[in-house]
Order: sequence, then C-alpha cells, then structure tokens
Amino acid sequence: MTHASASDEEAASTNDPGTDSPVDSAGHEAQPGDSKRAALVYNPIKVDQDAIRASVERESAAAGWGLPLFFETTVDDLGQLATREALEAGADAVLVAGGDGTVRAVAEALTGTGVPLTIVPSGTGNLLARNLQLPLSPPDAMVTATFSGDHETIDVGIAELRRADGSRHEHAFVVMGGMGMDAAMIANTNGDLKKRLGWIAYVDGAARSLWSAKPFRILYEVSGQRMRTARVQSVLFANCGSLPAGLSLIPEASVADGQLDVAVIQPKGFFGWFFVWRRVAWINGFLRRHFHRSRAFLKLRTADNAIVYSRGTTVEIMPEAAQPVQLDGDEFGEAVRIECRVEQKGLVIAIPAGHDISGA
Repeated sequence: MTHASASDEEAASTNDPGTDSPVDSAGHEAQPGDSKRAALVYNPIKVDQDAIRASVERESAAAGWGLPLFFETTVDDLGQLATREALEAGADAVLVAGGDGTVRAVAEALTGTGVPLTIVPSGTGNLLARNLQLPLSPPDAMVTATFSGDHETIDVGIAELRRADGSRHEHAFVVMGGMGMDAAMIANTNGDLKKRLGWIAYVDGAARSLWSAKPFRILYEVSGQRMRTARVQSVLFANCGSLPAGLSLIPEASVADGQLDVAVIQPKGFFGWFFVWRRVAWINGFLRRHFHRSRAFLKLRTADNAIVYSRGTTVEIMPEAAQPVQLDGDEFGEAVRIECRVEQKGLVIAIPAGHDISGA
C-alpha cells in the first residue's frame, strides 16, 4: 500500500538510530531457529517506553518466548514499515502501543498475514480498543493477552483514494473513515490542545468547522443498492461505530459482519444539527441502551433524515469537488473519489482469555 503522511502527533522521531531495526533490548539481532518472538511497535511520545518494554520482556520470558523485538515509530513511519521489518525478522506476534493512527498503520501492515495483533491502549481515543471493549488499563492486561489470551478475527476496511491529479492511494482503516466536515474537524483540532485534553479537544475543532462548513453534493453507491445523490455535510464509512463518551454514531456497525456501514449526514441548515445530535446522543445512545428490545429504536432512518444509514460490502463516493478525507482520525488530504471494500476476517487480534467481542 502507498504510504501517505498523517498527523505528526501520531508519530515521533527518535534519537536512537538503532531502535527501528529488529533487535532485542540487549542489541541482539533475530536469528533463524530462535524460539517464538514478539515485536512491539510503539510511539515513544504516547507511552512510558521503559515500562512497556519491561512488561513485554517479562511476559515473553514467562511464556518461554525469546527476547522480544522493539520498534519505535517516527515522523516518516507511523508503523507500517516497522511492522513489515518485524514480520521479516520472523515475529510471531505484534503488539502496538500508540494513538489510533499508530494502531491503524500497524493493522494495515498485518492485514492478511495471519500474525496476531495486540492493541495496548495508549493514545487519546483508543477507538478500536473501546469498540472491542478491551481493558484500557493497566497496559499489562493486554501485554499478557499476547502470550496467554485468545485470538479472534475482525474485518478491515480498505479505502482507495483518487486524487485530483489522477493518482490513487490505498489505505486500511479499522474503525471508520469519512469525507467532509468530519475530516475538516480533525484538521481544525489544535494538536497542543489534544495533547492536554485528549479526545475532548475535538469539540473545539468541531465548533470551528461547523461555522464554516458548507454542504456539498455527492453521488454514492452501496453494493446491492441503486446509486443515490445527496447534499451532505459528511459521509462516513465504518467498520465499527462507537465513539468516546458513550456516543454511538453507527450502532449497527460490527467488526465481524463482513460489511461496511455508511452514514450520510445531511442536516437541513444550522438547526438541522440538533437532529443529528438527537440521533447520536438520544436515540442511538440513551434510548437504545434502555429500550434495546424495542425495534422502534433500531430503524436505519431518522424521521427527519438528518442521518441516513445503509450497509454493504462496498461503497463508492463521488463528490462534486475534491473534499478532505480522514481515516481512523488521521488526515489523508483531499480526494475526488473513494472506493471502499471489506477485507473480511482480514486481521487476527489477541484478546484476554474469555473476552467476548461478539457484540462489537
């Protein structure tokens, strides 16, 4: 897949030139015939690197595995290249510790390999971990799952972005992507504020984006359905649909159903955003939690059509002009067309023994 830049916040440069090569903590390179080995790919500005490296070493030894390999992300590599190096070195399992962008990058490199991924929640969003209801702390819980937990398979979304110059770039996403105001919101979020406040900083970005947001027209087609046109503020395509603070943007989305869920957000005027919020916070959230057996609250349309939902194995989106795109919370520039598909059961993940992700 083509590498593209994302937010610098999701990566950090390192002053140790040896940390991105396949070596253990003692500086030993992996050798053919060694026992099973784990590799940790981590963002050094998101984690307590001494603590997490010590945890991986301790759990590796307890499981009878060889000395683990360690790779730091950098400004130029969010994790794809480091993960490929880990695979080339013979890693039998990969752990990722960083923000959502780091998780996305490592998952992209592991898709289709069969090598299990362990998510050690470390960033501000932890969106995939939250959707899978994995323990967010302490990190040792997920490190342990690498060596003594269970394995499950989940779907991965693949998005091909077409640029105005005709070039195409393909990237994976594990949570959701979007075109329009949601991508502009991410672009408008202050990096320093995000470091201090975490995901709450997106409220500031959303407020600034809302005032300048202009609707745009799209043609879109979901597999098995006719092509449609809509005047929208955003269109989202999701592998899973929960956000922090208990918000359920796309409640029917599942990481294991082999389909993508699409949400076309089309509020009518400024006050139309009230109906979007009503759907996400009230109907998808409170009512669904308390009246989940009532089919009246599980309809795929709101009465006012502020959000229209659909589902399929592929989705194609064509805006009238180039629009900003985000994947798992990272900026990916502008695109004039997006073609998405599902890599069904494309990613193996490690989870704590007995943990149930069937509802994710």
